[in-house]
Amino acid sequence: MTGWTRGQALLRVLVLAGPLLALYSTALIGSAPAGWLAALTAVLCLAFAAMPESAFGSAAMLLVLAWWGISLRDGLHPEALLAAAGLLMSHVAALLASYGPGDLPVDGAVARTWLRRALLVFLVAPVVWALSAVLRDQPEAPGIWLAGLVAAIAAALVASAAFAVRSPDSGASR
Repeated sequence: MTGWTRGQALLRVLVLAGPLLALYSTALIGSAPAGWLAALTAVLCLAFAAMPESAFGSAAMLLVLAWWGISLRDGLHPEALLAAAGLLMSHVAALLASYGPGDLPVDGAVARTWLRRALLVFLVAPVVWALSAVLRDQPEAPGIWLAGLVAAIAAALVASAAFAVRSPDSGASR
């Protein structure tokens, strides 16, 4: 922790707090996590905060997602939006923290860019939650999962093509 700028220290706190917020958001529904689960998540989050580019973050987030899936089998609680916000906050803070060493100040323009991106990504969460709530008791249509997978892959391909980053010399002839 020595040598971190104030911005880096703040990012590390957000990295640490996000999965814990997501984990404990189930307590709002009456399903608080067990002590050992909270301790394990906290240890993973501490390691993630110290090493934001490591796999500790994936482990912490997968643990939180598993807890949500196991503890709340019906899964359509609005508190899931709080959990999504916590995980997204942690992910973006870790991404920003991993851009350089701890003594490197956080670039404001880069942080604002990622904050805007995170807010745009989060806007999808309430829409998906609401759609899930509306369709919850409807019978499953044949092939719906395949159609969803195809739509997601198509959206990813279109976004990749639309927002492709080209190097300045990529258009030059050789």
